[in-house]
Amino acid sequence: MRILVLGGTRFLGRAVATQAVGRGHAVTCAARGRAGAAPPGARFVAIDRDRADGLDALRGETFDAAVDVARDPGRVRRALAALAGRVGHWTFVSTTSVYADTATRGQTARTAPLLAPAEDGPYGAAKVACERAFGGGALICRAGLIVGPGDPTGRFSYWVARLARGGEVLAPAEPEDPVQWIDVRDLAAWIVHAAERGLAGPFDAVAPPCTRRAFLDSCAAALGSACTYAWVDRAFLDRHGVERESGPFSLPLPLPDTIGDASRDVSATLAAGLSVRPLEETARDTLGWLETTGGPVTGLTADEEAALLAARHTERGYRPSGP
Repeated sequence: MRILVLGGTRFLGRAVATQAVGRGHAVTCAARGRAGAAPPGARFVAIDRDRADGLDALRGETFDAAVDVARDPGRVRRALAALAGRVGHWTFVSTTSVYADTATRGQTARTAPLLAPAEDGPYGAAKVACERAFGGGALICRAGLIVGPGDPTGRFSYWVARLARGGEVLAPAEPEDPVQWIDVRDLAAWIVHAAERGLAGPFDAVAPPCTRRAFLDSCAAALGSACTYAWVDRAFLDRHGVERESGPFSLPLPLPDTIGDASRDVSATLAAGLSVRPLEETARDTLGWLETTGGPVTGLTADEEAALLAARHTERGYRPSGP
């Protein structure tokens, strides 16, 4: 197949291009080129999606499949217009942040209500607007928390680096709350697999849920660490100004109210070929990547966590939690 990846030089886009090359496809990565180079074996074409003529470098070319990871509805519409009639199958990588109902567990991609679309709105609403630009023949891949080697956000990397140190760990929300994630390599492999088969419609591309305690325990065990947890609720986080999900002074394990209910029913996606590697493998590979490259880690510093743990210890009724 001739596969076009709009992007293809960073994290998920690069992983998709790498997987497609490995499966013998002719891959074109089209991007500005500021985030890095195309992976070995892929062809790079410079474009600028903010310009009306920004995709002219692809004029006259046809592709069996194309993958777009954009979050700006204007960029999506310009790409669809510029490539109209020249792409056999589209995949749009959306997000589980598109869902309006964050309370009901076990929802499916085909029936769960969505946020109202917004051109310049929050991330989830903008992605809904992007989704609506595609026709019914496109694959709408709603990814969850994407993790693994190469992650530029440093969110999952925070937990890998923190758990590797061992000791008492400040952990957000309730230990039995659900959490979901997807290794970037598994997501990329499924996107290529789905394009090969012309899969269409909305799918949630995340691993089956597990509890927060199991998530942390699995990572700690894979890294050979002994950890205990000091669980803190949303009120504690808000009281101390701890940010949610990402950025400095944050605990970057998304809370249920920021990524839907974190217990998506992904049986349809698994039946459609998504294969999920063990979390332990992802944790070990991510630590190896961090140690080799010094990749980004975002969240609390050791001193910030120590201060918050001290504050937690002074609260009435505190009980340390074992592994």
